[in-house]
Amino acid sequence: MAVKKKPQNQSTFGRTLGRVFLLLIVLAGALAIWLYQYASTPLEHRVQDFVVESGGVKKVADQLVKQGVVDQALPFLLLARVTGKDKLLKAGSYTINSPLSPWQLLEKLSNGDTATLTFTLIEGWRWTDFRKALNSNPHLRHDSALMSDAELLAELGISALSPEGLFFPDTYHVDKGSSDLKLLARANQRMQSKLDKAWAGRSQNVQLKTPYEALILASLVEKETGRAADRPLISGVFANRLRIGMRLQTDPAVMYGVGESLDGRLRKIDLLTDTPYNTYTRSGLPPTPIAMVGDAALKAALHPASTTALYFVAKGDGSSVFSNNLDEHNSAVRQYILQK
Repeated sequence: MAVKKKPQNQSTFGRTLGRVFLLLIVLAGALAIWLYQYASTPLEHRVQDFVVESGGVKKVADQLVKQGVVDQALPFLLLARVTGKDKLLKAGSYTINSPLSPWQLLEKLSNGDTATLTFTLIEGWRWTDFRKALNSNPHLRHDSALMSDAELLAELGISALSPEGLFFPDTYHVDKGSSDLKLLARANQRMQSKLDKAWAGRSQNVQLKTPYEALILASLVEKETGRAADRPLISGVFANRLRIGMRLQTDPAVMYGVGESLDGRLRKIDLLTDTPYNTYTRSGLPPTPIAMVGDAALKAALHPASTTALYFVAKGDGSSVFSNNLDEHNSAVRQYILQK
């Protein structure tokens, strides 16, 4: 019986297909070995700090090459896609403290392990102090540097005469390379939250009409003393004076109105020169806060001590002595001020 032979072209095709398949397996294996070696070998970074912007893995890879984090974009791009990390990369500012392998770098970027900075706003700072510290910080993006105060408030969506007192003193953690506007917005939102809560819990006998008036009064308390026990008493003195229409006569407000021309201590001419902040020549509260206030000053402004005192004078040790009438006050001034 005759045996049929397979067609020559079919046999050749099968062998060729087999070789191609085998070659693909070899290439895939070689690629896998190469990719593994690439992924696990520490990179020679030319920078320590770098920034990743959003826009897809190819854009990220190009940014890393441009900044000297990786040498070539293609291997990093391939590793990111093979491992599925390409869709997980997070924008931000990053810091490399020691050499990373490409895999470790991908983990860092996909986990959003961004570099942060600590920025502290201090109770009693004026807005000029805050802005100076903000503009001199090398790790922030200074988007507000060329803005006027009015432009900055408009950018933040704040309706106010002045930025003074509108930012809560605290320690903030933000990504390096973040906009200073982001920090400003956070500090303002925190102050607004604090103020709303304090206003809602105010004492029933508080005569202030608005939360903003409370913020102004709190700033006067903040600048008058750093002694916790004296804050409610000083607030009580101010509350008594406001109730009877007596001028507040608080030196920190006058000093704020004099501004940068003040050279050392207040002079008599400063007390007599009228400004919107001169509480010796004008009745009521100043038009704006004069400093950033903390929780304690806010609490004191909205929970004044029950006192008959109308005067106080600093003793020079951080505390104050309180008086019910002018004779007592003059005696305290002679004892603690004029004898110095």
